[in-house]
Amino acid sequence: MSRLILTLPLLALFQCNKDETVAAYGAADQTWALQEIDGQPFEASALLHFPEEGKISGNAPCNSYSGTLDAPYPWFGIQNLTATRAACAGLEAEGIYFAALMAMTQSEVSGDVLILRNEAGHEMVFTAAE
Repeated sequence: MSRLILTLPLLALFQCNKDETVAAYGAADQTWALQEIDGQPFEASALLHFPEEGKISGNAPCNSYSGTLDAPYPWFGIQNLTATRAACAGLEAEGIYFAALMAMTQSEVSGDVLILRNEAGHEMVFTAAE
């Protein structure tokens, strides 16, 4: 019994290092292509990746970006979002994409579909890119 009591804190310590973000629940090792925002097709190209634990990256309509993912699944929260600064015809779509992405607070992975949403009812739907 005393061994069990001594072992449990060690097991809990090892669990603290486990990735608890959306990446660990089916989103890693995929490239996610944005299909729609709030039920409307997103005509520009936007990709989302989870390259390593606690990180996101991708390509918005004009620029590449990266940031820190800091919420355990099913929650979703991005910090320190940075992007390159190229100009192109898709800057308006890029602004819409970044604003929507930063507003998302929940995530759901179901096979080849990733849904991000928030409490206000806004939603982004991604599908796994081939």
